[in-house]
Amino acid sequence: MQVAVYPGSFDPITYGHLDVIQRAARLFDRVVVAVAESESKQPLFPLEERRELAAGATSELPNVEVDAFTGLLIDYVLRRGSRVILRGLRAVSDFEFEFQLALTNRRINEQVETMFMMPRDTYTFLSSRIVKEICRLGGDVSPFVPPSVAAAMTRRLAGHHKATVLQ
Repeated sequence: MQVAVYPGSFDPITYGHLDVIQRAARLFDRVVVAVAESESKQPLFPLEERRELAAGATSELPNVEVDAFTGLLIDYVLRRGSRVILRGLRAVSDFEFEFQLALTNRRINEQVETMFMMPRDTYTFLSSRIVKEICRLGGDVSPFVPPSVAAAMTRRLAGHHKATVLQ
């Protein structure tokens, strides 16, 4: 069974992430969406809530599982019985960082390969950071994230927009 692990902070999961997940689900027997702790990024949502939001967004994909992890990605990939790390590339600006990660992971364990997938061109501009900023400023994020994620973001950021406007 070919298992691919798609790691990320998914803070929040976007339609760009979902596009990569859906296409990967057609290529691999199983796709594990691995939600990383990522405390250094100061996430909007805690780890368990990001995992729940991603699980809800992928619930109709039978060969996709969502899990949360901490620690070294390579160790997690091996624990999951995988040899494939799946990474999304939106633009050339992503490439250098992703390339460094892939080479570092290969240096740690050359049995694990990193595969890159690009989202559909409709989503190449989309990032969780941009979506969070739109929501913080009171904008509509429904074109960028599933309805349950948009609702969670609005609840989480309620009051933030009012404070921004009053300044």
